[in-house]
Amino acid sequence: MSLELALLSSHAPSLLYEDKVPDFQLSIVDAFHQQRAKIKALKPDVLVLISSHFLTNWNHYVDATPFHKGFLTAREHPDMIANIPFDYPGDEELANDLAEAGKQAGIPVVSFNEPTYIWDYGTLVPLRYYIPDGDIPVIDLSCNMSASLEETYRWGQQIGKVLRASKKRTVFASSGALSHHLTRGRSNMPTISEKALDDRFIQLLVEGNYVTAWEMLPQFSVAADVESGGRHVAALLGVLGQDEFHASYLGYAQSSGSGNPHFFFELK
Repeated sequence: MSLELALLSSHAPSLLYEDKVPDFQLSIVDAFHQQRAKIKALKPDVLVLISSHFLTNWNHYVDATPFHKGFLTAREHPDMIANIPFDYPGDEELANDLAEAGKQAGIPVVSFNEPTYIWDYGTLVPLRYYIPDGDIPVIDLSCNMSASLEETYRWGQQIGKVLRASKKRTVFASSGALSHHLTRGRSNMPTISEKALDDRFIQLLVEGNYVTAWEMLPQFSVAADVESGGRHVAALLGVLGQDEFHASYLGYAQSSGSGNPHFFFELK
């Protein structure tokens, strides 16, 4: 039981429909397939996902809605992501446990139960690959843009503690890019400097050197404009801890100047 697997994935709008993905992003479609296979083999009871497009102020939010159902038209890309249905169960009890753990640690975390809340595409795109049948409960987490990286890392540590202590088999997923200086043109790569920073950070994860990765993250986030200011990555590193998980690097592709790696992290 407890925390069995962690994931880092991208969510570029061009990934929504697998049959329309451009050639330069096919490597991360394959990465999604590998992540899906891990989830399918594990048969988790719940997947907890933090999305770098679920951006909030003041509080960290935990979606405790028992049933997530609706239609998404993305504000950023209404021509590419329009009227997309989603229908997934939630886990109200575990979501409330997560929020309570955050509060007990002095972190402003709020759970909410609102059936009319519509997910963002940073949540929905990965889930269409992870759980195509919509048969695993999902808890969605925000990136609080008022929180420092340090606070978000501590929140990740609390998430990790709750998932490890759970009687349920759980998966934690982080949805977002590394370098994120966006430019017009989906095939554009990050700059040479940004790609070098991405490569170094990826190397640290591959080596399992999560402590050094955490030490690098604040300056890396500023220099490469990491998506969500690096908050989705800080939460992931907090969840992972120091040396409990082994990283498997699955691929990397560009999307409008951003750098998008995929990983899964398995218990050693």
